[in-house]
Amino acid sequence: MTHATRLAISAATPADVPLILALIGELADYEKLRHEVVATEAALHEALFGERPGAQAVIARIGGEAAGFALFFHNFSTFLAKRGLYLEDLFVRPAFRGHGVGRALLSHLASLAVARGCGRFEWAVLDWNRPAREFYESLGAAPKSSWINYQLSGEALLRLAARQTPSA
Repeated sequence: MTHATRLAISAATPADVPLILALIGELADYEKLRHEVVATEAALHEALFGERPGAQAVIARIGGEAAGFALFFHNFSTFLAKRGLYLEDLFVRPAFRGHGVGRALLSHLASLAVARGCGRFEWAVLDWNRPAREFYESLGAAPKSSWINYQLSGEALLRLAARQTPSA
């Protein structure tokens, strides 16, 4: 990337859905989780641009070429009584790493969080991803080692959902 090449970050549009799905696939390959990707263009379009969008995405481009993306949504802090911004995924294509794309994406999202009155900006990272962890810590982010993330999905989610107690 030369100094003349411009980095631009913009909100994703419906026309970007195929690109976002391709970037999700590249991220999954990097994380060795490709087998978990079941998203389709139709499902992603509905999630990002449907009647009740569950997430938003921004795309970083250098010289018009997609360099990376970030997908995020709002959560809520009961202690702060404010919503937060949760970064679900950030990915920079290998050819663009080391050129400030990840930093620019995070800075863009931090600015959105501040502009939207969010009380915090948070994300999770795989424990083995030392380069990402070091990068985040270099920006001032701190790991929250006192918390353990839990997840219900698939059969476990269905089993728990089936155990609802009947209303009185």
